[in-house]
Amino acid sequence: MLYKQKERIILGIDPGTAIMGYGVIKILNDKPFVIKMGIFKLKKCENHYIRLHNIFNKVIELIDEFSPNEFAIESPFLKKNVQSMLKLGRAQGAAMIAALFRNIPIYEYAPLKIKMSITGNGQASKEQVANMLHHYLIISKKDTYQLDATDGLATALCHFFQKKIIQN
Repeated sequence: MLYKQKERIILGIDPGTAIMGYGVIKILNDKPFVIKMGIFKLKKCENHYIRLHNIFNKVIELIDEFSPNEFAIESPFLKKNVQSMLKLGRAQGAAMIAALFRNIPIYEYAPLKIKMSITGNGQASKEQVANMLHHYLIISKKDTYQLDATDGLATALCHFFQKKIIQN
């Protein structure tokens, strides 16, 4: 049975093997507020396996810092390169294992679903998503230029919207 909570924290992740975006929002009296958003650059890692280890560690750090109640992550999607999708899936898996390691429930959303919930258009550009977040969450315009960070934030906000629909 679902019930409304006075306060909860959602960690949203945009997984990547070179850059991982994240957004943390607090829900207070059914209204979202940004706590933090940012990126982790993973390019300097020796190999793909070290990157996965770093993703796990970075997500653990975020979890330990913000104590989220829920973990939302963007699911990988097939572009043109199957190898890229497999690597992205591994990055997603490393982040998910971190959430499981800390006993946080995981919610996964397709990019189309995230864009649709934020902009009303599943084909929206990253810039359009960032612009809507700027207005809805009142984040600074300079923060909207970190598109991987806004994607992580959009994932968290999408989860908030989805849970709100279920609760009502």
